[in-house]
Amino acid sequence: MPPDNADDTPFWKRKALSEMTDREWESLCDGCGKCCLVKLEDADDSSKTYFTDVGCKLLDGETCRCTDYAHRTDKVKDCVRLTPRNIRRIVWLPPSCGYRLVADGKDLYWWHPLISGDPETVHIAGVSVRGKVGASEQAVRDDELEDRIVDWPLRLSRLARRRRA
Repeated sequence: MPPDNADDTPFWKRKALSEMTDREWESLCDGCGKCCLVKLEDADDSSKTYFTDVGCKLLDGETCRCTDYAHRTDKVKDCVRLTPRNIRRIVWLPPSCGYRLVADGKDLYWWHPLISGDPETVHIAGVSVRGKVGASEQAVRDDELEDRIVDWPLRLSRLARRRRA
């Protein structure tokens, strides 16, 4: 019999973002890769962000992970490091983002690796950028980015929206 004070509540439901260990914080990332897509900000409306199908030069389109995560902010000048302090101010995080969901007091989706126990479920649910990145930022000129705007990073498939797979 477990002790009376045993708490099976997952850490993301019982801890404030600032109380999480580095490992816990990093595990909130679902591995979708959407934050590594090149985004355009509306000059007239700073809260309006447009995603493109262009990946950061460090994005691996198959794994949907950074190829040099430890040095990403040194190698990519506009790479944003998510922290408990800035997470609520970053308006471009997709609505499915684990960091955003937890910061907003919402639960993680069934396909999140912390729920499913399997990092592949984010891809199975069609939430990741796998197979959707059209080019690397190194191959696309800035003046071509407007032609590469996509809305799929902001949408969830029916499968992804289901309570459980």
